[in-house]
Amino acid sequence: MTRILTTFFVALICPYIYSQEIVQWRGKNRDGIYFETGLLKKWPKNGPEMIWHYDKLGNGHTSAAVTKTTVYTTGEINEMGYLFAFDHNGKLLWKSEYGREWTESWPGVRTTPLIYDKKLYIMSGFGKVVCMNTENGKILWSVDLMKDYDGRNISWGVTENLLIDENKLFCTPGGIEANVIAINRNTGELIWKSKANREKSAYCSPALIKLPQRKIIVTMTANSIIGIDASTGEYLWRHEQTNEHSVHANTPLYHDGYLFCLSGYGRGAVMLKLSENGNKITEIWRNRSLDSRMGGVVLLNGRIYGAGDASRKWVCLDWKTGKELFSSTEMTIGNLIYADGKFYCYSQRGKVGLVEPAANDFNVISTFQVPYGAAQHWAHLVIHNKRLYVRHGNSLMVYSISAD
Repeated sequence: MTRILTTFFVALICPYIYSQEIVQWRGKNRDGIYFETGLLKKWPKNGPEMIWHYDKLGNGHTSAAVTKTTVYTTGEINEMGYLFAFDHNGKLLWKSEYGREWTESWPGVRTTPLIYDKKLYIMSGFGKVVCMNTENGKILWSVDLMKDYDGRNISWGVTENLLIDENKLFCTPGGIEANVIAINRNTGELIWKSKANREKSAYCSPALIKLPQRKIIVTMTANSIIGIDASTGEYLWRHEQTNEHSVHANTPLYHDGYLFCLSGYGRGAVMLKLSENGNKITEIWRNRSLDSRMGGVVLLNGRIYGAGDASRKWVCLDWKTGKELFSSTEMTIGNLIYADGKFYCYSQRGKVGLVEPAANDFNVISTFQVPYGAAQHWAHLVIHNKRLYVRHGNSLMVYSISAD
């Protein structure tokens, strides 16, 4: 009997023993929702307590990637890209150079580190994908998407927060023959490549959709939303999505059979219904008022929240109909995430706001001005273990938002 019980409990806990911590762009599910509780409901006048800050990151627009032991982020210094690793007290453990970085229009590192199974993955603005050891920054392998997979760079440097599923790492070289690829996360070797629609990439970080019959990668290229079978690379469908500069920098959002995508420069949002097997999509509605350029959205209780671009306002839409329910101009537009009943908004003018999603309004409870850093306020906020991570150019600031 004892042996049977031991076997049962081992089987019960094995999935937890062998499960790996994934740290990625915009949270666990890439949807801007952080599963934290016990957070402050209101901030002091000058903002929450700053625990530490570091001001020598170089140029960058990337968020922090935070694990149980380490805080990672990236920066460009003297044309080279670096990965920085800190402990949770702000001590710099090491920094590791990974290659040439983007120094042209809007200089700095573009993509947030992806961490899985003691490995860290980043993509440079020149299309170099690098896998590094999380303990010391040693490069384990690298792939040049431009040279190895006929990739084509774009106006402001390729920008893709990488996506992983099991042993596959997905990238969008934007080439003619290798438009989207899956490579082995351990070796960098090609698993499959897809011609897709042969358009250039469009600054988009893809989404993984898990259907009953298959998994699908959804991303946006220069003029399209595309769906690809995650296991085989089979090109499934395309839906037109165009704007002035072929910029589609928001991750698609999937929920309960429906796929939401949006683009800036006045293009706006589109809702698509995805067939059960993932082979077909149907347009349901469009809305131009929520046209976030790169700030992301959050789906909460049947409503979509985000910031406009051309509309210059924060917007709430009905998920089913696309109807604008209300809007606000109290804060300058920017990016947002959600945790413990509140939105955390980071405006492009450097103000961070704690916002309550009221029935018919964005109720701004508290704000503070980001004190350090330079250049654009584009990096998305991160919450981990009751701390708020704010990146501004060469600076990373960490605040306690615990209610305890």
